[in-house]
Amino acid sequence: MRPIFVSPAAEQDIESILRWTHEHFGEPARLRYEALLVQAISDVAENPERPGSCARAELAAAARTYHLYYSRTRVARVMGRANRPRHLLLYRTHGDGSIELGRVLHDSMDFQRQLPEEYRCEVGEE
Repeated sequence: MRPIFVSPAAEQDIESILRWTHEHFGEPARLRYEALLVQAISDVAENPERPGSCARAELAAAARTYHLYYSRTRVARVMGRANRPRHLLLYRTHGDGSIELGRVLHDSMDFQRQLPEEYRCEVGEE
């Protein structure tokens, strides 16, 4: 498994998502979504180009997205399953094999507007 760095913005995204889920759907739903987030991050750390991931060169060099939907069947059944997850991981890989999780975004968001400042470079630069 590759090392993965979770940016402060991604940490805030995760906290916000879990807080909102808890407030609107209760603790069991929050626990299911939390397990799904952990699984998706682990899946990306295991293979950043796994099926379901998409290269996003239009956003930034080495940027990729991975929708949580693709990890939902990998969460332990005892946790239950988030049937319609709506978030994606926005991450990029580095030459040393590490992965940087920049944001966790709702799939209806304009990704370009939510792009972390450090991702904002000319396409093709790193």
